[in-house]
Amino acid sequence: MPFLLLALLVIGIIVGPGIWVKRVLASNSTPRDDLPGTGGELAAHLMDRYGLTNVRLEKTDLGDHYDTEAKAIRLTPNVMDGKSLTAVATAAHEFGHALQDSQNYAALTTRTLMAKGAINIQKLAGAAIFAIPIMAMIPGFGVAARVLLIFIIASMFISALIHFITLPVEFDASFGRALPILKDGNYVADRDLLTVRKILLACALTYVSQAMMSVLNIGRWIRLLRR
Repeated sequence: MPFLLLALLVIGIIVGPGIWVKRVLASNSTPRDDLPGTGGELAAHLMDRYGLTNVRLEKTDLGDHYDTEAKAIRLTPNVMDGKSLTAVATAAHEFGHALQDSQNYAALTTRTLMAKGAINIQKLAGAAIFAIPIMAMIPGFGVAARVLLIFIIASMFISALIHFITLPVEFDASFGRALPILKDGNYVADRDLLTVRKILLACALTYVSQAMMSVLNIGRWIRLLRR
């Protein structure tokens, strides 16, 4: 029984953040006629207000994010065209990253470099996944196949670790940039600030929740390694 409770606790810690993030964002996606504009309109307005003339605003289906290389704020349709607290807060959060970039925020630069390294490692890990079954069937290559499996698991740990290490970047985008802008610019009413804080926290934790879910994949690979 204690083991079962421990297992449930671990699963809750891993899955819980992702469930909370989705719940907060979804529950505040109801259109609001009292808001001055959509998420996309707010982002465009802020880009003009802060003089980010080299930054583009694009629609995407790959999740809301700011691309440091392309200098582009990319928003999903629900955020770009949505007139809700989630749309406005999410757009402000991603603009916060663009503002960090324009001000040469060192932590963002560090995260970008780390992310590039992680992407290269993941590409190698992807190739290793295809190589393992072949190597496992060749006599004498079983040990090498296990080494590749260890490399794949390590690449997942690195990806998850990067999200945790760079969490301050997300908190700065939410609470050091987006929240003061929304509050001081009167883009949202005072009665909505508490809710906006929750949404901005969810935005900051989005990548962490994804990283936590990847831990489940790590566990699956470790089980394969023990066979």
